[in-house]
Amino acid sequence: MAVVDLERVSAILAMPPQAKAILDSKEKQVIMNLRLKISSDEVISAETFIVYHCTVRGPAKGGIRMWPDVTLEETGVLAELMTYKCALSGVPFGGGKSGIRLDPHKISRFIKTAIVKEYVHIMREELDVGAYVPAPDMGTGPVEMAVIFGETHKPETVTGKPVGVGGLPGRKEATGRGVAHVTRLAVERLLQKPINKMTCAVQGFGNVGSHTAVFLAQMGAKVVAVSDLTGGAYDPKGLDIDKLRDYSNHNGGGVAGFTKQVITNADLLAMPVDVLIPAAAGDAITHANVETIQASLIVEGANAPVDRQADSILRGKGKRIVPDILANAGGVIASYVEWQQGKSGAITPITETYDTIEQRLTNAFDRVLAVQDETKGDLRLAAHVVSCQELLIALRDRDWV
Repeated sequence: MAVVDLERVSAILAMPPQAKAILDSKEKQVIMNLRLKISSDEVISAETFIVYHCTVRGPAKGGIRMWPDVTLEETGVLAELMTYKCALSGVPFGGGKSGIRLDPHKISRFIKTAIVKEYVHIMREELDVGAYVPAPDMGTGPVEMAVIFGETHKPETVTGKPVGVGGLPGRKEATGRGVAHVTRLAVERLLQKPINKMTCAVQGFGNVGSHTAVFLAQMGAKVVAVSDLTGGAYDPKGLDIDKLRDYSNHNGGGVAGFTKQVITNADLLAMPVDVLIPAAAGDAITHANVETIQASLIVEGANAPVDRQADSILRGKGKRIVPDILANAGGVIASYVEWQQGKSGAITPITETYDTIEQRLTNAFDRVLAVQDETKGDLRLAAHVVSCQELLIALRDRDWV
């Protein structure tokens, strides 16, 4: 499914047909078979995808997803999402994505490192010239990015590295920081209430969900429910997020059992809270469960957690939805800061990382609200219009249209 409804957006912007054709297609798609001999009689073979959606604003930026059900179609959708996310947040990157169809939980640390090195060997030319700048995604993390850095010897080649090898302080929690900041903006400007009067439920307690919950709690919000693959934790008085995170870290990465009251993932989505933050996987809210949603405000911490049909139903009920390209753009903003740091050799303090994320997201939020007022549409449409405005400027500046 297309990330942006280009028909509606192009009508609002009077978009030239050439521009629409560029944004409606992929710039480059590569399918490879990554093969690695790991013993005298065993070879690992993994189908690998690399997609550039549009690089008119800069090099293709997007994570490397190592997962058993990765497809070319999914990789292309995520690359497209990055094009609009980068344009909306004002960072000079284009949209890209990689996918390696392999289960990272079924291979050793040694083999995983060897696979990443083989990936670099295949992609070396494009990584060396900076045409594609990878980052962590599902199944990969800072260690894999450090391996890429070690193979290329260029700190700007990859982002999401550990701080000790050219990484950025605050990069790990950047997406969650951004989601929490946008949630506060949305509560204050859309619901016209203070964040410390809000009850919140967060689906997912991985990197994005856990940091989102931490920062919301620091802002004074009452996070009453959290769920992940293991189950859920619920306390109507508000969860102690720091203790929950410690519990999860020492309990194999799960939140189940933290509270006496047990809830399921479906229970969490149906909670009568002010703010619901789906921060796990896509398609969390669909036609199958949309009628159970009670929250007034949904903030998309994950990519595409609300499908198009559910989105329409929720808006028809007066619910406000902050789209993913705005809500979770803190990660790519921090990646840009790290990329700059790698090129210049500067050392960036964590306060500067946070300030840059919040400033850029506030500017983007203000622009989206202004366009929403003009078009009388929803936040998703307004965000797409703002991002396409930036892309149109770049397309004209580079004489692509």
